[in-house]
Amino acid sequence: MINKKLKVGNVPNLRFPEFTEEWETKKLGDIATFSKGKGISKSDIEDNGIIECIRYGELYTHYREVINEIKSKTNVNTSTLVLSEMNDVIIPASGETTIDIATASCVMKSGIALGGDLNIIKTKNNGIFLSYYLNSKKKMEIANLAQGISVVHLYSSQLASLSLSLPKLNEQNRISSFLALIDERIQTQNKIIGQLETLIKGLCQKLILKQVPNKKLSDCVSCYSSSLTESNVIDKNGVYPVYGATGVIAFTENPQINEDAVLIIKDGSGVGKVQFGADKFSVIGTLNYLTAKSEINLRYIFFCLKFFNFEKYKVGSGIPHIYFKDYGESTIFCPSSEEQDKIEKLLSTIDEKINIEKKSLQKYEIQKKYLLQNLFI
Repeated sequence: MINKKLKVGNVPNLRFPEFTEEWETKKLGDIATFSKGKGISKSDIEDNGIIECIRYGELYTHYREVINEIKSKTNVNTSTLVLSEMNDVIIPASGETTIDIATASCVMKSGIALGGDLNIIKTKNNGIFLSYYLNSKKKMEIANLAQGISVVHLYSSQLASLSLSLPKLNEQNRISSFLALIDERIQTQNKIIGQLETLIKGLCQKLILKQVPNKKLSDCVSCYSSSLTESNVIDKNGVYPVYGATGVIAFTENPQINEDAVLIIKDGSGVGKVQFGADKFSVIGTLNYLTAKSEINLRYIFFCLKFFNFEKYKVGSGIPHIYFKDYGESTIFCPSSEEQDKIEKLLSTIDEKINIEKKSLQKYEIQKKYLLQNLFI
């Protein structure tokens, strides 16, 4: 692959070296025909269904640019359904936000029932290429076409007006195959992480949560809070992390905490989420931080709480809260320090592997983002 940034003409920044022709500019309406899906409500989805189907909401939550495996099935009579042809590109016709609605996927199987609120694009061009293109370079343009306030809509007449720069079919095929391989690696990486997370959850259940509780949490740890707000640290530079609900949100020169601690979100939608802070760091006020008392392995406590049921300790009709005075009274299984160390060592090995795999996943996702920005015009 070569860099074309110093070249002139209608070509992308990155290109496979065997292709030299300029890309042609065309309207989507000139290279495609449009139709709509039909029917298939949530209540029509059945585990024992015989017809594979796609509902528009699944494009937001489940599918990426290429659809090879179908999640849902239905038993709705096929005479009332709209069925896919291989290479169809589907885009939601309605959604909650303009950005969400700009989501394209290519269906790689014929005979799949396509639900209502789906725009269907049929073209002789490569549908996978088109999906990647629409989801990257054309995403904001599609979002700007959508209309509505509480519910936004996207019509085929609007999609037809999109201006595209397209290479010959053989170059489309090469680009789409390359990007699909990266996506397959990302999906494989997600499966690896999912399997490891299932493993560690099962071990936590077996070794800790399903054992007979014998000690109050408040007898094992001390709980502290912070008055720091995100606005206090967002513009500061430093080497010490500041933790918020989503993990590290900033860095600071002056850490509040100089020892390891278990961090628990106490306010908001992520209430009960557990993180581990090591060495020197700070936390914002929506988190509690717990430090170990004598004879307690703090990382063992982290695994005790990682899959702990904080739900029953939530209070508040609007923004949910949990308080240490409540969940600190819960009892946990806390064996001898030697046994804590053995359990913690096993679980930490898996947890470290998960973090390594997540870093690999992040690298693949960054690579994909870079390629999407540079392989299209």
